[in-house]
Amino acid sequence: VQLQASGGGLVQTGGSLTLSCAASGRTFSNYVMGWFRQAPGREREFVAAITWNDGRRNYANSVHGRFTISRDSAKNTVYLQMNSLKPEDTAVYYCAARYGDYAPSIRESYNHWGQGTQVTVSS
Repeated sequence: VQLQASGGGLVQTGGSLTLSCAASGRTFSNYVMGWFRQAPGREREFVAAITWNDGRRNYANSVHGRFTISRDSAKNTVYLQMNSLKPEDTAVYYCAARYGDYAPSIRESYNHWGQGTQVTVSS
């Protein structure tokens, strides 16, 4: 499984960004795709996840209502639409994958990781 994250950048408070995670190496039915983030000096934390088969979603409380995770099966790509961005959203964002039929928030549940993409929100 290979995961390639992209779409990070610099944005002002209140702005929007969309991250993409292109997945390859196998078919992803029965997989779960997730986004995590890590700010300097902090642990990597869960952001959102989606089941590939039926699109069930799970969000961290800190992003619920502002971020939306989605997937495009034809493109084998998962997206993270981020709206109303805040300075505390600044972090390196990672996409991750695991085999299964539910979308956990526990980092250790995911065994495939992509490289990160930097998101910086200026105040």
